[in-house]
Amino acid sequence: MREKFSVVGEKEVTRAIVGEFTSTFMDYVESDCVIIGGGPSGLMAGRNLARAGKKVLIVERNNYIGGGFWIGGYLMNKVTVRAPAERILDELGVPYKDMGQGLFVADGPHACSKLIASACDAGVKFANMTIFDDVVLREDSRVAGVVINWTPIVSLPREITCVDPIALECSLVIDATGHDAWVVSKLQERGLLKTKGFGAMWVERSEDLVVEHTGEVHPGLLVIGMAVSTMYGLPRMGPTFGAMLVSGEVGAEIALEKLRESAKVS
Repeated sequence: MREKFSVVGEKEVTRAIVGEFTSTFMDYVESDCVIIGGGPSGLMAGRNLARAGKKVLIVERNNYIGGGFWIGGYLMNKVTVRAPAERILDELGVPYKDMGQGLFVADGPHACSKLIASACDAGVKFANMTIFDDVVLREDSRVAGVVINWTPIVSLPREITCVDPIALECSLVIDATGHDAWVVSKLQERGLLKTKGFGAMWVERSEDLVVEHTGEVHPGLLVIGMAVSTMYGLPRMGPTFGAMLVSGEVGAEIALEKLRESAKVS
């Protein structure tokens, strides 16, 4: 006999969704780290921070997680990584093909879904369809949180767009918003730092430079992934993702050290 589903109605489904979402969201109003951007660098950083026992929320403006890691380049869903970043694909259990000369290619959906699952397994939580609006600053101009709103707000007619955002407090913010570099751009608007904008494509130089420059750019704010390129005027790299993954790893290491230093002071 075919199995029958449990006897549950619409109100129980709604209560389960609303109750659990609200409970999680309330818990993450204050966290160790808020990562803006759920692409490969943000996912790697979040996963490693969560694995180290930190409370991590990733804010993503889209209704999906993974950024360009899903679709690769030119809407062809193959992603490439250059050595030595294939070790991360090995760790995630993502099959790939060796193209020679230290270049490896994998299926984007497979690689992306494995990375998302790994972040979720580590304990990372997500706020989808949520846009970064501003930073929370303290007296010493230290970044102490983020201001967020629902993504659909930006599509409302101007006469009804006065929908106030809300704020989340955290010990560290990580800008993983890719070329847009939304968080560092907001600090630039406030005269707290200066970005240079990303340069023309140069794969061989870009990946090493992005990893090398990953780190804190202002008290309380770290930058990883292609936001690093925008911050420092580095070359872009196109549809190869090794530096995104490694920059996320490095960013997590630096964030953990910053959190340890903060704990000692407090």
